[in-house]
Amino acid sequence: MALDAPVRFWRWFRTIPIMAMLLVAALTFGAANLPNTLVRRFLLPVDHQEQILASSERHGVDPLLVCAIIKCESNWNDAAVSEAGAIGLMQLMPSTSAELADYGVVDSWSYDPANLTDPGTNIEYGCAYLGQLQSQLGSTDEVIAAYNAGPGSVAEWLSSGGDIADVIAYPETLLYLKSVESTYDRYQQLYTGTLSER
Repeated sequence: MALDAPVRFWRWFRTIPIMAMLLVAALTFGAANLPNTLVRRFLLPVDHQEQILASSERHGVDPLLVCAIIKCESNWNDAAVSEAGAIGLMQLMPSTSAELADYGVVDSWSYDPANLTDPGTNIEYGCAYLGQLQSQLGSTDEVIAAYNAGPGSVAEWLSSGGDIADVIAYPETLLYLKSVESTYDRYQQLYTGTLSER
């Protein structure tokens, strides 16, 4: 009789992963079938629309890609700060914004590189950085990977040949690439290039 209680416990305990998988499947199915209005409002919003459109046009980047990166980097939290020291909506390193200002890519009189918690400033430097990456790299996937791991890492990985998704050495960057790609696809389905609803 004493052995029966542990056996019953382990039988019950084995159902937890199954229940968790069913819950995830139900949530995924539910999110995929939500009306677009709810998805836009709660899951894939667009804040700071004017700043995104102006900065993305100035630096030649897709505003929907900017939205996807903001969503994945900070979930639209302009006060976000990472453990590594990345700041704001687009999670920029202060050294990156300082370099962009020093090289004259961003007007530091209008956009103080030290004020990365300001949404307009953060978006301006983030778009400038994306524009610089686009000018150096050959594909959107390479730009996304470089935004996470840096252009030097991407150049090193590409030197071995092959598609960027096949040669990324950092698991975090591969997950980041997949996350931004998926989010970018959803933004393209829900919004136009002017960030108006489809």
